[in-house]
Amino acid sequence: MKLAIVTAYPPSKVTLNEYAYHLVKHFRQKEDVTELILLTDKTEGEKDIHFTQAGCRITIKECWSFNSYANVLSVTKAINKTRPDAVLFNLQFMKFGDKKIAAALGLMLPLVCKLKRIPNIVLLHNILEEVDLGSAGFTNNKLMQKVYGFIGTTLTKLILQADTVAVTIEKYVDVLEKKYKAKNIKLIPHGTFEIPEEPDYIIPTDPMQVMTFGKFGTYKKVEGMIEAVEMVRKSTGLNLEVVIAGTDNPNVPGYLDKVQDDYKEIPQVRFTGYVEESEVPKLFNESAVVVFPYTSTTGSSGVLHQAGSYGKAVVMPDLGDLAHLVKDEGYQGEFFEPTSVESLARAIENIVTNEPYRIKLGKANYKAATALPMSRITDMYLETFDTIMLNKNVTKSEEREIMA
Repeated sequence: MKLAIVTAYPPSKVTLNEYAYHLVKHFRQKEDVTELILLTDKTEGEKDIHFTQAGCRITIKECWSFNSYANVLSVTKAINKTRPDAVLFNLQFMKFGDKKIAAALGLMLPLVCKLKRIPNIVLLHNILEEVDLGSAGFTNNKLMQKVYGFIGTTLTKLILQADTVAVTIEKYVDVLEKKYKAKNIKLIPHGTFEIPEEPDYIIPTDPMQVMTFGKFGTYKKVEGMIEAVEMVRKSTGLNLEVVIAGTDNPNVPGYLDKVQDDYKEIPQVRFTGYVEESEVPKLFNESAVVVFPYTSTTGSSGVLHQAGSYGKAVVMPDLGDLAHLVKDEGYQGEFFEPTSVESLARAIENIVTNEPYRIKLGKANYKAATALPMSRITDMYLETFDTIMLNKNVTKSEEREIMA
């Protein structure tokens, strides 16, 4: 199978590029895949396809740009030229742009593939029905929320033109089937990027690191976490370091610089900046607990799956998609009220003062993460493509019989 993947890809800064990297890493090792065709956004740096494991050929076509109105044409042209057997779209609603028309035109591509009778799957990482638009940083204006809702419904209808829409959370299946009467929705979990050997759960304690990882400034804010750790220091006397790993959300440039300046009097707060892939294991392994200082959620959490793969205890807000993952996939953690610094402090304290409990949570999360490795997730996509192709062949045979 010549499999094309329409996606952002490292070194891109467009969302979901990291997920694409791990999809490619595992797809290229599948016997059924003879060539991977990456239909990616244009970047200045070289695409990161230097894998250590043997695998199939990878062809790169940089054929779209964020916020370009021409993406539907340029990607279609690349598909026509490369002639893939199947196409996988790695999407969320603002994949092709944060301007309404550019985003909508890009999301017409699954329909284009369907009209061209190319088997296609959309991997949809979030749905607007499950996003708190105010907390997620879109808008607090009630009228504008209705406008966003209308636009989201329209874009969802475009995406549902795909042969199959794969979502990562069970509730998304229920919402799409109920609201849109859709019959082509399939649950394919997020999966865990890497599965290291089970850790020994021993961590540095001088200091003990309380870490968060991501892109910050919208619904992921770190001020409350810094204040909560300071409260835990005072109540327990523990030597704790706050580690804020990652960068600003592209929509909030300068956010972390401002936080660093505002909290410069608080000791032992470390900002790592962008974390290279090779540095991720060290970052997680040295952490006592991974905190999710979120006020909202917008899809399945890659960071939670990473934390699980390194056997980490986690502190999470009891809301949205994180709560669904606990229910659906078996992750465990301490929960806190997303607007309460005191609640967050109690959750962190419950873990850092109780080593057996920390290890228990870490073991449960490692078990949850290892149950769904990316090798299994990519198998699920290939099995789904096989079903689509079989159905298309049956339809073609029926058409020939009718014409005869």
